[in-house]
Amino acid sequence: MNRTLSKLALYLAAVALVASPATFAQPKDKEKGKDRQTQGDGKGPPEGKEKKVKQHKHQNGKSLVGDKIKKNGKHEFHKHGKNTASVDVQDGKIRGVSVKNSDTGNVPVKKYKTNKKMADASAGGVMPVNLILAQAYSVGTTWIGYAYIDEYGEEVIYWFEYEMIYDGDTGAVEYVPLA
Repeated sequence: MNRTLSKLALYLAAVALVASPATFAQPKDKEKGKDRQTQGDGKGPPEGKEKKVKQHKHQNGKSLVGDKIKKNGKHEFHKHGKNTASVDVQDGKIRGVSVKNSDTGNVPVKKYKTNKKMADASAGGVMPVNLILAQAYSVGTTWIGYAYIDEYGEEVIYWFEYEMIYDGDTGAVEYVPLA
């Protein structure tokens, strides 16, 4: 009797193992592929779905644009992978930032605003605000950021002082850093 019960228990354990939900779970690669779903044209996420942002890359827009702010027109100021960012300047102020991908064309740009300095060029590049002394920047300055999501899911944000932007914070949403 014990032998029959042990065989029955072994048989039931084997059936339970085969029929468990983990057996039918999707592989990890398939789960990652959901973030990269594309429309029928193969260009970007389906309508109504945004790409998931993995991290933010802050850039000092003022230092990248440099002397181009003095000439009216559209000027390329930064390349990131297959993306090229351009700034539209009129009368020494920025009217907008556009980004073009060499494969898929125009990339949507989002406008942010914040009272915290997110990028610093004086430190020899980009530095998060938590590593900058409070005395290093003026209190009360509003920063406007133009952001896009690259092909790797990283959100690249170009930060400018409020005074450099033609239409200020019109259409800008409050910036919330990733946790």
